[in-house]
Amino acid sequence: NAAVAIIPSALLVEGKCTIENVPDIDDVKTLIDILRELGAKVDYINRNTITIDSSSITSYKASYEMVNRLRGSYYFLGALLGRLNRAEVSMPGGCDFGQRPIDQHYKGFEALGASVITEHGIIKVKTDKLVGAHIYMDVVSVGATINTMITAVKAEGTTVIENAAKEPHIVDVANFLNAMGANIKGAGTDVIRVKGVDKLVGNATYSLIPDQIEAGTY
Repeated sequence: NAAVAIIPSALLVEGKCTIENVPDIDDVKTLIDILRELGAKVDYINRNTITIDSSSITSYKASYEMVNRLRGSYYFLGALLGRLNRAEVSMPGGCDFGQRPIDQHYKGFEALGASVITEHGIIKVKTDKLVGAHIYMDVVSVGATINTMITAVKAEGTTVIENAAKEPHIVDVANFLNAMGANIKGAGTDVIRVKGVDKLVGNATYSLIPDQIEAGTY
């Protein structure tokens, strides 16, 4: 759960970053394929360690064929919006656990100054400038909390996310972004504060936490 959010959020980093303890699973391989398609350079150091260099990112469009393979693809919306001020990503695919609406993701994007439209199954978000805002989540949503936090990292001013989800992988995403130069406080509580920064410089190594849901399953 940490990996599927942290790998897309590496798009915000304008230098190279190294991520350790990466799970050897199909979702991660798909995320890496999407990063490469967008223009990032991704290399395996070993089976569970990768380096990501997003300095050459040029595209804000993630292809349907890639995105349709996994649910966590919606994190590319927040990451690309934060990096390029726009993103086009098809509706997320992945496992069928029933209806899991992403309206709270839209609420976060719009509160930070972006427009959101959906055309032919493609979610399109765009802004001239992201500006910090006070956002109250109508429902506790892990995905919306992470996506809003990712988008707010480079927004002007301070963003406050209330009624935020508190799962361990939310803390891990915040810790990763902070290691790269972000200013996020309160992850793991129901109020997260993000003070916008000009850029994330990277050039750091971060090790992902193990997954508590996987441990519980065993």
